[in-house]
Amino acid sequence: MTTAIVKWGNSRGIRLPKPFLESMDLKENDTVDIHTEDNRIIIQKSAKGKTLKQRVEEFYGKDFETALQEHPYEFEEMDWGSPAGNEIW
Repeated sequence: MTTAIVKWGNSRGIRLPKPFLESMDLKENDTVDIHTEDNRIIIQKSAKGKTLKQRVEEFYGKDFETALQEHPYEFEEMDWGSPAGNEIW
């Protein structure tokens, strides 16, 4: 697919065709992350607004319960020392 870079105010932009956006489940006003890598522009859906459950499922490529069963974790209390300021405990 080829598209042009166009002037958009003081910036420049590209138009993304609707089928392209639909294939990525992107809608108008969705937030995306953009960066460059190896002389390419990478645009991906932003993780902002996703729940922890959604992030775990995307990371492991499995449903949440399966991911937790395969990657068990334990919670431990940590002692961060005594208060250094006006903290209320």
